[in-house]
Amino acid sequence: MRQYDLVVLGMGSGNMLFGDETAHLRSAAVDPGRFGGTCLNRGCIPSKMLVVTADAVVEAREAARLGVHATVDPVRWRAVRDRVFGRIDPLHQDAVRYRRESGVDVYTDAARFVAPKVLQVGSERIGAETIVVAVGSRPVIPDIPGLDTVPYHTSDTIMRIDEVPASLVVIGGGFIAAEFGHVLDAFGAEVTIVQHRPRLLMAEDEQVSARFTELASRRHRVLLDTEVTSVARRGDGVAVTVRGPQGEQVVEAEAMLLCVGRRPNTDRLDAAAGGLELDSDGHIATDAACRASVPGVWALGDVANHFQLKHRANAEVRLVSHNLLHPDDIRTLGTSAVPHAVFTHPQIAGVGMTEQEARRRGIDYLVSVRDYAQTAYGWALEDTTSFVKVLANRADRTLLGAHIIGPQAATLIQPLIQGMSLGQTVDQVARDVLYIHPALTEAVEQALLDL
Repeated sequence: MRQYDLVVLGMGSGNMLFGDETAHLRSAAVDPGRFGGTCLNRGCIPSKMLVVTADAVVEAREAARLGVHATVDPVRWRAVRDRVFGRIDPLHQDAVRYRRESGVDVYTDAARFVAPKVLQVGSERIGAETIVVAVGSRPVIPDIPGLDTVPYHTSDTIMRIDEVPASLVVIGGGFIAAEFGHVLDAFGAEVTIVQHRPRLLMAEDEQVSARFTELASRRHRVLLDTEVTSVARRGDGVAVTVRGPQGEQVVEAEAMLLCVGRRPNTDRLDAAAGGLELDSDGHIATDAACRASVPGVWALGDVANHFQLKHRANAEVRLVSHNLLHPDDIRTLGTSAVPHAVFTHPQIAGVGMTEQEARRRGIDYLVSVRDYAQTAYGWALEDTTSFVKVLANRADRTLLGAHIIGPQAATLIQPLIQGMSLGQTVDQVARDVLYIHPALTEAVEQALLDL
């Protein structure tokens, strides 16, 4: 059995653990897929490159409100797609070559535990003093009668299609449904979203969720409180039988996208054979320092946490890197202010508690909502639907949560994330800094001042 000082499973965020400070270690990288993981190859980065193009299309079509009457010629989908993946795809081989040249052994077979800190990788068995598990997650494939007889896409495959379908049925109502509904609608598909719950983006603050559902329903056919009962082939496409408030009906489309959640890849890793404890959802159980139940084993990213966010995984990589190199100075990572964004149209961002969560916990809170339309830049945009919402603890006036729907939401929320992370009061965040006039950040400032 070949023995290493450090083995990293998963070359998404895990790839960041190798560097000058670990060059003295005998190290191995293990990944049967593409370096860069989900984020680079089939997630955050290519999807946002497509979103930027979709935004340009939609903004041109909506420019009449500004007095600009524009038309959009058919989008050359293959050119758009090839621009995205022509930049991304070469990075895998470059990364493999770079790691090998820097002295890291690279294994491209799948790994599974056969004992604590012992792995079977293809035909080889390897062990290590330290193992970091960062093998990520994958789309959930729901148990729908007939699914094995029809073609379908997940977020893993939808971005590489050769042609935009004339019609698309999306099963699910979360981040992926919101983003790809926007993208493929902008590129010419007629989109139907089937959501089994009463609104889209149900994890968002209820006011944001309701507003987005209203706006999405203007662009797409949105079926709420609707369950999929079966699917079948219909010509070259698919027929989806659903049951909802209007009874049973059949939705036909050229293509189908499944986006009902993601699951950690621990089952493919045989984590139990490695002695690793799992939580009820199959994630590797870790402490606040990212240590797993077996000494010397660490876990990070989607395989260990429920956030499924690249920026959270990046923070965990930095933490694990420090802890591996400084065992006498173990650091931990809090979870109180983990922000997220949905890059749909309009953009959405959130951090901390939603109002419904604050009510459920019985917290005495203050809330303020400020429309973009109440700012000078909102006038310039002729915006009538966007807003900033902030919640604060009435007792100590610290921020409990912030939620934004509208242009550049993912950027506008950053000072609120910082205020939450540093424990500042709403008064400090509002009054102790200057907000540029007449920028959109004035909507953030005004929402805070209202508190």
